[in-house]
Amino acid sequence: MKVIVQPQKSAYKLLFVEGDRVEGTGFVTLTATQKGQRPKNFKMRRRGSRQPAPTPTRDFIAMLRRSMVLLAAESPEFESFLSDLQIPFSHINICRFCQLEDRFVPVDKMAGVRYGGEWICMECAKREMRRELGYMGRFGGSVLVHLEKLLAQVRDLDRVLASVGPEHPDRKRTLFDRLDAHEIERTLHITDLSLPSAFVKAAGVDYLMPVQHLAVQSGLLEGQHLLVVSATASGKTFIGEMAGMKNFLEGRGRMLFLVPLVALANQKYQRFRDRYGHLVRVALQVGVSRLNLPETRPAGDRDVNAPVVVGTYEGIDHLLRTGKTLKDIGTVVIDEVQMLEDPERGHRLDGLIARLKHIAPDAQFLYLSATIGAPGLLAEKLGANLVRYAERPVPLERHLIFIEREKKIAFIKQMVAEEYRMRSSKGYRGQTIVFTNSRARCHVIADALGKMAVPYHAGLSAQERREVERRFSKGEVAAVVTTAALAAGVDFPASQVIFDALAMGIQWLTVQEFYQMMGRAGRPDFHDLGRVVILAEPGGSYSRTSGKTEEEVAIALLRGEMEEVAPEYDLEQSTEEFVANAVVCGGDEQQIIRMNRMMVGTLEPALPTLLDYGLVRRRGGRIELTDMARVMAEHFIGAERLIGIRDLVRRMDDAAGIVAELECATEDER
Repeated sequence: MKVIVQPQKSAYKLLFVEGDRVEGTGFVTLTATQKGQRPKNFKMRRRGSRQPAPTPTRDFIAMLRRSMVLLAAESPEFESFLSDLQIPFSHINICRFCQLEDRFVPVDKMAGVRYGGEWICMECAKREMRRELGYMGRFGGSVLVHLEKLLAQVRDLDRVLASVGPEHPDRKRTLFDRLDAHEIERTLHITDLSLPSAFVKAAGVDYLMPVQHLAVQSGLLEGQHLLVVSATASGKTFIGEMAGMKNFLEGRGRMLFLVPLVALANQKYQRFRDRYGHLVRVALQVGVSRLNLPETRPAGDRDVNAPVVVGTYEGIDHLLRTGKTLKDIGTVVIDEVQMLEDPERGHRLDGLIARLKHIAPDAQFLYLSATIGAPGLLAEKLGANLVRYAERPVPLERHLIFIEREKKIAFIKQMVAEEYRMRSSKGYRGQTIVFTNSRARCHVIADALGKMAVPYHAGLSAQERREVERRFSKGEVAAVVTTAALAAGVDFPASQVIFDALAMGIQWLTVQEFYQMMGRAGRPDFHDLGRVVILAEPGGSYSRTSGKTEEEVAIALLRGEMEEVAPEYDLEQSTEEFVANAVVCGGDEQQIIRMNRMMVGTLEPALPTLLDYGLVRRRGGRIELTDMARVMAEHFIGAERLIGIRDLVRRMDDAAGIVAELECATEDER
């Protein structure tokens, strides 16, 4: 038999164990005598009995002599008593919580959980964790599963609880996981490639980065179409530069470099002009603002026939939709191709790619992205070879903190300040991007952070945004607070990304959107480490209709996998793309069908609806567009919205009233 001795405040609790079964419990005190420490007031309750019975201390000593005595904690007095009586003993770690309930569970570093300076068993640790979580309110089941997995992994209950409503952020305790960087191996020297010497001299690159090397091995310089999927700042842009500049300088046509946002187009335009402006003329093609203000007027060379044209998707697509032609295209680079999944703009990018393939069938198409689900399937749909490089150029830590909404800003302020005080081995300060779900919240957070932070969103003027970009690049501000629009936007060199919210407006982020935003943390030329911090509100939501809460969404995003790019377009989107394709091919019905089939997504049959509305006519294998259909194409709208506008114009004379009706209708759709 084993006797387990657990010191308590004024007595010792005893467990009498046979095998792994507790056969009895007892309590005893020690008193100092002339002969040393001796027992008194011994009571014992045997298994099956309800009440402990007083028992002679000589019986207690006899039991100790014929048993294995194990001390569950240090006790000089009890150890002295055992030594005086020459009773051997040793020490053992048991779960104190189990012992309080008369159970015997040995624990150690392999099987136990650290809690408050002692080791307890896993089941008691889970029970204590649930009790602590109960004080914070409702948690979703997926969070409990996550925390239990984390507990099993780190075996430290204090650390796990530190991620749930902590008073202060503690990076050592809130780490969810770490994505390690791959050591960059020396690859080909740029002079070893079949590139024009003028380009090699201007590029400012010595050795290729790994993903660039893989692209070359996959036929980049032989005109192969490629889908390149690799982390942010891994060198994807230069892949487009190599192919585009080589093709132009060797007489195979001009380059289009297309991006989703005006701010990103401006940045790429400046990069191309600074690097290659002495070799080729670089032009910028973006949409024209409806407001004729100095800060909204287009800047830069706007010649779409320039050797290199940097533009937004819609900027180039508008030219095609209005019947203009783009000749002598040798390279088309579609940056941020994951925008195919965007519910608002994905169909337009899909249609644009098909239209560009139609007008430039011999061009080399390169598709670039940091985040794509099932990239092999997308590469097949695009008719491209897949180049995938999964390693990050810098390691990335991901932290998860469960915290009430009213405490988030204080945490953000502390984390931004801590990051800004740090400098990397490259000499750069740590800077932060804070993502939130609304423009108003951007200003609330930025105001709370004071001079070290500025808001950045589409509601600012172009001049205001450029000033924020300049200040951030100079290290003059510690943080920008922005909406999700930055995920595929301006290339701020941030070392830390903080998620104040996991929603875009009232819609939860998708896994693809989250990974795109997360990927902004850590740049190899600036930082040694990237850090992502998610502040998830237990029970929080941004929509009454959402069945999920923010802490559940956080777990799903961190553990989620991106889905295949396989969009299905509704009738409104399908009619818009149909007429845009019809404009580009001059109404040839077979060519329209061919372009529709080239699209990645699935279109609904649009022609019957267009015929019913009288927007097109069908004659001799051709689709003739009415003026109204051309308006559809030029203004990026579908058939139902166009008919709605037409009906409003017939009923109302007030332009402002018409706009209000349209906006209200749009809100209802959302």
